[in-house]
Amino acid sequence: MSEKFDIPFQSNVVPSMLDLGSTLKFKCHKGISCFNACCSNADITLTPYDIIRLKQHLGKSSTEFLKEHTVPFQMDQDGLPGVKLRTTNEGACLFMTDGGCSVYQDRPTACRYYPLGNMIRLDTGAKQEHVDYVLVKEEHCKGHDEERELTVQEYLIEQETAQYDEMNREWQQLMLMKRSGGPSVGKPPEATLQMYFMCSFDMERFRRFVMSDNFKATYDLEESLYEVLEKEDISLMQFGTRLMKQVFFGLRTIPEKGGVWEKRMDERQEVWEARRQAEITRQQQGEDQRYSGDND
Repeated sequence: MSEKFDIPFQSNVVPSMLDLGSTLKFKCHKGISCFNACCSNADITLTPYDIIRLKQHLGKSSTEFLKEHTVPFQMDQDGLPGVKLRTTNEGACLFMTDGGCSVYQDRPTACRYYPLGNMIRLDTGAKQEHVDYVLVKEEHCKGHDEERELTVQEYLIEQETAQYDEMNREWQQLMLMKRSGGPSVGKPPEATLQMYFMCSFDMERFRRFVMSDNFKATYDLEESLYEVLEKEDISLMQFGTRLMKQVFFGLRTIPEKGGVWEKRMDERQEVWEARRQAEITRQQQGEDQRYSGDND
């Protein structure tokens, strides 16, 4: 895992919440005066499934797609890496043409949702996460002035988000687990962040890792599963999420060969406790500095 990824910036959005039954007025079409304006100032975060759809559409490997069409960014304060679509120097999406999106049938999740977004949360005591929907109103967008009303659910059906939501769900749940873990998780080491990037976004490199002799010597998997993972990107993506649950949280989602799991848990217990204590100390120092500043 020698390849490094720069993580230059972080983006925050403060939305108002909607549900599936909420109504909105919106319509985007080629005849509207602002057509292509949103794509001229694009800020699109990609999911693992987005990358699979786009790289297959373009006939590229995920490694090629990441290099040519994305930029990395930091998704949280612990340095968890994500990727956004690369743009021109002026901020325009590279897939934008005068006639619209050149990859429209495989456009990313965020593009399908626009002008909606979604946020997943897990309330205290709840067993299942809840999805909130948000409406984004930008000054340049005239789609909100169109005389068409429909519900959030109707709009999502129209934009064919269901398959994307289904494919994104486990990965989004992993992000939710990470955010909800607090100091019990702590800041992951650099090697873990690099593995997270590979498992999430770089399918070809992850496939080589999974098919390696070292991996096969560690995990107790049927040969038939390896045959599937060697050929199918979606299955590999889902397997990657299972592996990350094991790496990040110590959940036994993938069977390991006799004695390997117990040895790994013994070795990691002290490391996890040290990370937990370091995170608690870091948070306490931040609080102390904040209150110290208030007293100046």
